[in-house]
Amino acid sequence: MALNRDADSSRLAAESLAKDDPTGWFERLYAEAAAGAAIVPWDRDQPNPMVVEWAERRAVDGAGRRALVIGCGYGQDAEYIAWLGFATTAFDISPTAIAEVRERFPKSAVEYVVADLLDPPSAWRDAFDLVVESITVQSMPVSVRDTAIANIRRAVAPGGQLVVIAGIRAEGAEVNGPPWPLTRSEIDSFAAEGLRSVDIEANHQTQRWRAEFTRSAGG
Repeated sequence: MALNRDADSSRLAAESLAKDDPTGWFERLYAEAAAGAAIVPWDRDQPNPMVVEWAERRAVDGAGRRALVIGCGYGQDAEYIAWLGFATTAFDISPTAIAEVRERFPKSAVEYVVADLLDPPSAWRDAFDLVVESITVQSMPVSVRDTAIANIRRAVAPGGQLVVIAGIRAEGAEVNGPPWPLTRSEIDSFAAEGLRSVDIEANHQTQRWRAEFTRSAGG
């Protein structure tokens, strides 16, 4: 029988949502995984290839620039962004995840912190030249999606960029997540409060969006 890597996240998310707690299941999942009792379905040993391909295509150089990685989990994307030269901050709502990533990368230059995307530090507003959001929003229920998206775009500094990777969902399609992939209109909603769309790609082979946004230098 094939292993269902989403089974543990689905079970814990359902329990949290039943208690009107849309994000509490993340810590429970990482804690159970640390005890060997669960699988974190997005755990991988390489950065997201869609992030890597984007950076290589754009010949991204992070020297002298700041980056924020949303929902960093075990840190592969954050380590890659730091390797590009960015002074990188990466956060997760799960203290267990942050403790684990610090153990995995004890000499890392990344600043790993515990923080909540639904209530991020005020100092992060307009603070980062690059913001990377890879499959975090789709792991959160639709009820909090607008808040999550708004807080992501508000972290982008004037002249900065936002890269979004997410699963594809058709408009009006109902799904029992996690994950809850994003519709085109949800991807488009990142382009607000001064952000504009640069490129939106739909890879139907991998069922992934990759979208790039930028904020004008004037804010």
